[in-house]
Amino acid sequence: MSIGHALLGLLESGPRHGYDLKRAFDSAFGQGRSLHYGQVYATMSRLLKNGLVEVEGIEPGEGPERKRYAITDAGITDVARWLEQPEKPEPYLQSTLYTKVVLALLTGRPAAGLLDTQRAEHLRLMRELTRRKQDGDLADQLICDHALFHLEADLRWLELTAARLDELAGAVRGGEGG
Repeated sequence: MSIGHALLGLLESGPRHGYDLKRAFDSAFGQGRSLHYGQVYATMSRLLKNGLVEVEGIEPGEGPERKRYAITDAGITDVARWLEQPEKPEPYLQSTLYTKVVLALLTGRPAAGLLDTQRAEHLRLMRELTRRKQDGDLADQLICDHALFHLEADLRWLELTAARLDELAGAVRGGEGG
């Protein structure tokens, strides 16, 4: 996710302080991973330097002065351009899990056990996401569905790999499978 673009998009509804941006981000996107204040201020500093936001005002606070950020026309254009660009599909051709399976086979370790352990972890996470989805609002349901669909694809790959483990072992030990 582009944190900068998300913060710019949040600013389109009106100027905000860094603290308000963090709360709005966490509310809209932070399920399971909230934004750190340091990320907000570092990102806002970069956006300011690039002319995508401006400081609309500075107010005294209990601690440091609070800057109120507003999006510029260039920032609005940048968000619009970003939203129009399709995301590059992630082909997962450099899968850590595949690497672990191949290394297990090359080193004589039990790759089937690795696949079983990974399958159990995927199923555990799927149960957790399903519970979260049942209790969540629409946004939470959609993000959980996205994760669940990816986990289902991973499970299919785990099953396929387990079924072809002997063939893969022969290929990698013969120098063909890397």
